[in-house]
Amino acid sequence: MALRTMIAGASGAMVLAGLVAIGMPAAAAAATPTAPNCPATGPCQDIGDSVTPAQPYLHNPDTSDWFGSFLVNGQQAWCIDFALAAPNQSETLTTGQTLQTKFGATVDPTIASEISFLLLRFGETKDNDTAAALAWLLHMWTAAPDGTHTTDPGNTFQTIAFDAPGAKAKLPAAAQADIATMLAAAQADHGPWTATLDAPSPLIIGTATNWTMKVLGTTSNGVGGVPVTFTATDATLPNGTATQIINTPDNGSPLSVAVTPTGPNPKIVATLSSPAAIPLVEIPNVANTQKTVTTGGVTPITTTTTTTAQTPPGNVTVTKSDAATKAVLAGARIEFTGGDKVSPLLKQDGSPLTGTDGKPIIVTTGTDGTAPVTGLRTPQTVCAIETTPPPGYDQSFNPASPPVACGTLNPGATLQLSLTDVANKIPVKIPAGGPPPTVTTEALVRSGPSPTALVGFGGLLIGAAGGGTLLARRVSRRRR
Repeated sequence: MALRTMIAGASGAMVLAGLVAIGMPAAAAAATPTAPNCPATGPCQDIGDSVTPAQPYLHNPDTSDWFGSFLVNGQQAWCIDFALAAPNQSETLTTGQTLQTKFGATVDPTIASEISFLLLRFGETKDNDTAAALAWLLHMWTAAPDGTHTTDPGNTFQTIAFDAPGAKAKLPAAAQADIATMLAAAQADHGPWTATLDAPSPLIIGTATNWTMKVLGTTSNGVGGVPVTFTATDATLPNGTATQIINTPDNGSPLSVAVTPTGPNPKIVATLSSPAAIPLVEIPNVANTQKTVTTGGVTPITTTTTTTAQTPPGNVTVTKSDAATKAVLAGARIEFTGGDKVSPLLKQDGSPLTGTDGKPIIVTTGTDGTAPVTGLRTPQTVCAIETTPPPGYDQSFNPASPPVACGTLNPGATLQLSLTDVANKIPVKIPAGGPPPTVTTEALVRSGPSPTALVGFGGLLIGAAGGGTLLARRVSRRRR
């Protein structure tokens, strides 16, 4: 018969006082039915394993021990204070301020945080072996021998310490394996945790980029398997909506979350539950009843990251060609400016696009006649100004009023601009030491003799006249 039942049914009886004096044990939970076939009142075992034989202590009436959870007030609850009575389904509980061992000592802060972690991670398990492992760990931490209280079978249910090695050996192999796994996780990942959420840069509206979420334990190790609720503003999450729950990777590595900005100010709020420094302890109002610890011992963590996103970058291509033949021209130097034709263009990150001289960048057209510039902020006005014409096109080039083309560069687009030049008709200079230029002249057709012919003809006449005079003189001399 359970101690609490005996107290209720035989209050004031001398024989009960004698039994209490010699340490009559409370009825073990193993004697209670298993959910969902629980009685209307009394304890109700939930998830776990029953092992035999039970750990011996003075007047222990049970043949098995229960390692698992109980249903208390409709919730899965985990008991400490090994060998005391299990709580009823409708037990009246009072929240405690500290976590103490069965024997009244304050539990070590590190152990308390490890318990809090395990309750958060496994407190709602539906696996019998996992539940058994968790119950074993709770008793191991809160009812171990302390030098005064031992596992001597002569101890009463109130003074008996938990024989952890003996109980573990009776558990199923799967539960024993779970104990090792859970103990390692508790030591590595216990709380309180810290969380950070970092956004990459730059962010482009309409383009998904990975944000990095880190959840770290007190040992600075990454904590795996943590459900994180993400809420987005001016952005969408991997599922295409503004809200999504994503677990951190099981190995504790940082979580990458693909976020797609939909506006200029994307904001992500990440919320998770960190194990508190100590679990939530609830104390029954009936003496000699086990205290319970539940999953209520958590601390919410919220981290918010707000940044800016830019429109998709744009490109511009200037094509240089012959005004008459439309043939593309290489070797033209093109300066790229903003709409004022003085300031540099802006790159995607907002910095000015300049050359090594700090002035607006100049690009020379290639063999295809184009001068491209990529990765520009959008929208912005782009002007292409020719600073130096290609060879053979300088005669018509006016540096004071060079060819210019402007246009608006839109997000994600490529702006096409064009410039033309007129080819030289004749060279302005003859290169020193070079061959003479080839000059093509136009034939002249006239109705009369040309001045040159007249001059030549006159010369002949003069020459003939002179010759006649000389001849006349000679004839005159002969006649004398």
